[in-house]
Amino acid sequence: MYRLDVLVQGFPGKAVCHGGLGWSTIALLRSQERKILIDVGAFGIRKPLAKLLAAHDVRADQITDVVLTHAHYDHAVNFVLFPNATVWIGRDELAWAAAQPPGFDPLPELYVDALDADPRVRRVADGDEFLPGLRAHAAPGHTPGSMIFHLTTNPVPVIFTGDAAKNRAELISRRVDASEDDAASRASIEMIWRLWRQTSGTIVIPGHDLSMRLGDDGAPVYTAKRCAGISAWFAETLEDTTVFDFAGAAS
Repeated sequence: MYRLDVLVQGFPGKAVCHGGLGWSTIALLRSQERKILIDVGAFGIRKPLAKLLAAHDVRADQITDVVLTHAHYDHAVNFVLFPNATVWIGRDELAWAAAQPPGFDPLPELYVDALDADPRVRRVADGDEFLPGLRAHAAPGHTPGSMIFHLTTNPVPVIFTGDAAKNRAELISRRVDASEDDAASRASIEMIWRLWRQTSGTIVIPGHDLSMRLGDDGAPVYTAKRCAGISAWFAETLEDTTVFDFAGAAS
């Protein structure tokens, strides 16, 4: 059994003029033997992540495992911050990512190269229970080798979807924004729904949204409160800021 803490809840949106926000979910699993991070975020989360780990009495060098849903920058680049961790990523995902030329896309080429060469990296296949109670399922679409991870040892099962289903809108509509393969994404979301319905109370933790469970009517219901916003300097002093609250509705 693991203790679960969602350190960073991802955000279901993108900037109007500046592309992806890169605000992705980071979850911490702890047992007596292991301290596991499910995805590790982008550069911008580094200082907040350090504070959040410290608040949970966890040091970076105590992380035993980093589990990556896929290779995009906003989920993967911070694997380098955890020197003693085994890094787990889909075999097909890493092979695909390492074969891509530099492009105007979310793949961080140099970090993918580092992943591919790092002896700490273990490649996971569909159906593998690669850590106790944590099983990988291939969920292609967003990227060809995306994976979801199903935690079944806890009384309440948990599904970490990464960007196979980034948010509640994608889960409900069965449509995915920014997919390499729309048909594969739809099939992956249907697979997530099948797993979700298997056990009452199962929690889904998406790559860019709040955690959810299924309500009595079978629709996704948020289980956490959103916290998101931007503070901007539009005036003439650093003390005078304008705050934009992105919390929105959380029900």
